Amino acid sequence: MSGKFPQLEDLRAGGKRQLARVLTRLETHAGDAETAAFLDRVSAEPMAQVLGLTGPPGVGKSSLTDALIRAFRAEGHRVGVLAIDPSSVVTGGALLGDRTRLQTDPDDDGVFVRSMAARDRLGGLSDEAIAAIAVLRAVCDRLIVETVGIGQSEGDLKHAVDTVVLCIQPGSGDSLQFMKAGIMELPDIVAVTKADMGVLARRAASDVKGALSLARAGGDGWQVPVCEVSSQTLDGLPELVAHMDGHRAHMAARGLLKDRRQAQHVEWFRDMVRTQYGQAGLRLCGRDQQVFWLQQARQTPFASFAAFSASMNSLLGV
Repeated sequence: MSGKFPQLEDLRAGGKRQLARVLTRLETHAGDAETAAFLDRVSAEPMAQVLGLTGPPGVGKSSLTDALIRAFRAEGHRVGVLAIDPSSVVTGGALLGDRTRLQTDPDDDGVFVRSMAARDRLGGLSDEAIAAIAVLRAVCDRLIVETVGIGQSEGDLKHAVDTVVLCIQPGSGDSLQFMKAGIMELPDIVAVTKADMGVLARRAASDVKGALSLARAGGDGWQVPVCEVSSQTLDGLPELVAHMDGHRAHMAARGLLKDRRQAQHVEWFRDMVRTQYGQAGLRLCGRDQQVFWLQQARQTPFASFAAFSASMNSLLGV
């Protein structure tokens, strides 16, 4: 790459090695103006359906991701996977290493898998992960973002993906806990994993449907489906994929996808401001300027933050 970012068409035509180098450069040159400009270019040209898989550890997200990769590859799609793991308190790196648990063919150039640490986000999405999502969704046909469902990851996913899939394990009592926490307001699809457990899976699906009925209904007309799926037998997998396709079609038909992504850009900008300057960051620049920055962020979230940061540093005398 000669130290610079490639053109998007070259990145799309390139292989996994080039894509890996780009993602590494994003991390090592996170504060550069060139990096911000590149990220805004790719953010403006999303191609993939972005799927977010979340749920507690042990629910079977990696196994489900494996099954989805095979299903998408069978349809000829280029698939990206971004696995977000808790961070090691010693090294700061990914603690679980999801990439090692996914059974993908290293010679298949149509599958790209990247593990990233959540850093200090308590299970949520770091700035590096958001940048990786912006790149991968501009290159792949399907992008799966897998997080460990602790802390704020479910809420973070809503601001980063097109479709949130909440995974629940039979017999775990998850549905009751999620109902208490209000998490049932966030998913677009609920997948009851390990459906081969039979009656326990059916009971969990029934509990989840009850929890969903108590949650606040969304305003976009989408009814959250509950799907029982087994990554071992693949029972329910076609139905799950159909629900994913159905949600994408639902948003496209109502013109919601563009609005959702622009709203995501604003949330990315807000999150970068909060991370760098705290909750008072935007308030320090005044109401009119705050409106200006948020409007700018809809189209250019990364360059807007770079300019905002320069303005704030000048104001603070940094």
